[in-house]
Amino acid sequence: MTKPVVPSDAELLRLTSAGDEQAFTALYRRHQSFVYRFALLMSGRSSIAEEVTQEVFLALLRKAHRYDPALGSLSSYLCGAARNHVLRLLERERPYVQFSDDVDGDEAIPFSQLIDGDDPLRNCTRNEAIKLVRQAVLALPPRYREVIVLCDFQELTCSEAAQALECPVGTVNSRLHRGHALLLEKLLKKLRADGKLEPRAPEVRGGKCFA
Repeated sequence: MTKPVVPSDAELLRLTSAGDEQAFTALYRRHQSFVYRFALLMSGRSSIAEEVTQEVFLALLRKAHRYDPALGSLSSYLCGAARNHVLRLLERERPYVQFSDDVDGDEAIPFSQLIDGDDPLRNCTRNEAIKLVRQAVLALPPRYREVIVLCDFQELTCSEAAQALECPVGTVNSRLHRGHALLLEKLLKKLRADGKLEPRAPEVRGGKCFA
């Protein structure tokens, strides 16, 4: 039996531009959770994530013709649009709050992927570790937070992240390296303050914090 052909994003966008509501619905179902999670991890607020997701897809519906598949994936394009909305809303609503307790941390990233090598979170429960990492990510300056969310949580390549952020790949790499160092520093500081690490515990090996 021949498998049904799954239309590409470009084909669905072409149909969307022609007024096909089913094509737009298919695009929304395919990418909604990706956009929502990016906005949630960037902002720490479900209300902002919901608003951003709505705005991104409304803009896509109105301007589907602007996406050029030759320049990169639709996921990168949508994340770039979401990022602009998030930063604008955060600027408007500063100071913003961190994740509320009703957000399910398990949906963000598997615990086994949080830290590799010598694990500074080993004395935390799964939920505690996820919450600590999320809070540490939110405390990062936006230029480092966005590359960590894109590359580590959303699992985009550095090239795809560069497309979303409209910057050179080298910039993404350097910010990712610096962001990992800052994130680890914040995690260690918090764990020591909570008594989960000795004040002079050995430093964790360098490298990528997320799988």
